[in-house]
Amino acid sequence: MKLIVAVIHDRDQKQTSDALLRAGFKFTKIASTGGFLREGNATLLIGAEADEVDVILGLINESCRTREQYVNVLPPEATPVGTFLTNPVKVQVGGAIAFVVDVERFERM
Repeated sequence: MKLIVAVIHDRDQKQTSDALLRAGFKFTKIASTGGFLREGNATLLIGAEADEVDVILGLINESCRTREQYVNVLPPEATPVGTFLTNPVKVQVGGAIAFVVDVERFERM
């Protein structure tokens, strides 16, 4: 048995959830926030048999896409408002990150 932990951008989570449900996979969805841009994510916890992992990762891959977005990145030190002008920086957002972990024991209560 495997546990897939997939962190998915908010814009992609509905399409990904729908694709997984249509394929018959159950999951737990947890709201989360990214550290760099502090934007919303959904973390999906998906239990699967080893032979289902590639199918699930394929569904996630088909449902998520990256996008380019411009953001203003402030310096780490606290500068008084109005004294520092930022230039927008282009970053990639969206898509998904997935971790596949071995499960030693699984029980349904």
